[in-house]
Formats: sequence, C-alpha cells, structure tokens
Amino acid sequence: MLDLNVPTIDPELGERLVSKDYKRDFRERDTSIQDGTAWKLERRQYFEEQNDPSRDALTRGDWQEVLRLFAEDRDDVLAKAAKDRSRRYTLHRVRIVEYPITPYVQWELYWLRQHAELGGSRVRIVTADQVAHAERTQQLPEMLVIGSQTLYNVVYSDSGVPMGSIRFTDEHHVSSWERYIRSLFEIGEDIAPYFAREIAPLPAPVP
Repeated sequence: MLDLNVPTIDPELGERLVSKDYKRDFRERDTSIQDGTAWKLERRQYFEEQNDPSRDALTRGDWQEVLRLFAEDRDDVLAKAAKDRSRRYTLHRVRIVEYPITPYVQWELYWLRQHAELGGSRVRIVTADQVAHAERTQQLPEMLVIGSQTLYNVVYSDSGVPMGSIRFTDEHHVSSWERYIRSLFEIGEDIAPYFAREIAPLPAPVP
C-alpha cells in the first residue's frame, strides 16, 4: 500500500555534491555493498543525458540507431547483472510516467525494459495519476537510496541538466525515503506487461 505521507527533505542535514563528486561518491559506496539493495525514484519526464550515444541518436531522430546501440549494450548489461548477483545486490527502480509519453521517456523505457529483461534491475511503472495526491504542492523529487545507508537527492536544472546531488546519511532521511520508494514499488506495474501494452505499439518518437 502506498504511504500517503511524502517524507520531508531538510537540505541543512545533507551535503551538497557537484556532479563529479556525486558520481565518484555514488560509485565508491555502491560498489562496496554486499547483500544489499538500492531504491531509485525517477519523476522528471525529461533529462539531458550526457555522453550517451543512444541519447544523441534520439536527438537526431535516428530511432533505428537507438535500437542498434541498445542491442550492442546487451553484453555489458549481462556482465553487470552477473556481478550484482555475485554480491547479492538488487537495484529497484520506480519510473513515474505522465501521458502523453514524451520522446525521452519512450527512449528510457526501452532501455529500462532491456535492463529488467537481462537482470540488471527490477523496474516498476507508476503513473502520475497514482501520485497526484502526493504532488498537490510540488512534484516528487529524484531520489536514490543505496545500501539502506545513503540517500541522494539528485539535482537537475529546470532544463534537465544534471547538477549533482544532496547526500544524506542520517537515519531519518535514509529510512523514510527507502520506505516511501518501496511503497511506490509495491503499487507499481512490472515494466514487462506495461511496456508491451503502452510502449511497444507507439511509433518511433519524434524529438
């Protein structure tokens, strides 16, 4: 059941990390986890992905190249999934989707579907209507909890450019947001049937 009370965020209790420091900190903490989980909430319908050839292909309107690059990426996804299984680590993703589907979200859902199929993560879809009550005053933030010990409030510009994160390690922020993302995951639909019904029939996106 969805927890109707969205946890609060007190930036004063966190540490601001610029993008390069956030990436390094996340990588170090994430790869050290054994017998653990991660919980990611994605809410924005558009991000400026950087240094991503498939994202560049989407921007050019070359959907066939997007699909080719995704297929080319399969072996890397399988290898990463095998490493995660060996350390008994599972990433759970909640992707909130608005209608009509944006080209970015359509692109991302193809990528997430492949990751889920190959064991790279567990992905569930929650529609914006399902969280409307939680967004009466503001949109849900982009959040990531790893190992039940660290929470990142991932920060973006208004145009979707990544700007680092605010890192929290206090028990209140970490546990409350992990519980909330878990509750979203519980009400979400597995990406496989959602994708087959809602995304696969769509024409190639027009950027």
